[in-house]
Amino acid sequence: MAAGLSRLRLPARDFWRMTPRELAAALGLSAGRGGAPDRAGLVRMMRQFPDDAA
Repeated sequence: MAAGLSRLRLPARDFWRMTPRELAAALGLSAGRGGAPDRAGLVRMMRQFPDDAA
């Protein structure tokens, strides 16, 4: 809580709405995880979540 409320200076309302994963990312604890997908990963996501032609 101290990190979220004092270090990040989040309002209590925003702190309590965050998921643990969001808090870790905001604190920089998720470095090295995730990141940009490689080309094959991007193609998979484009097939799985196509843009609507609207």
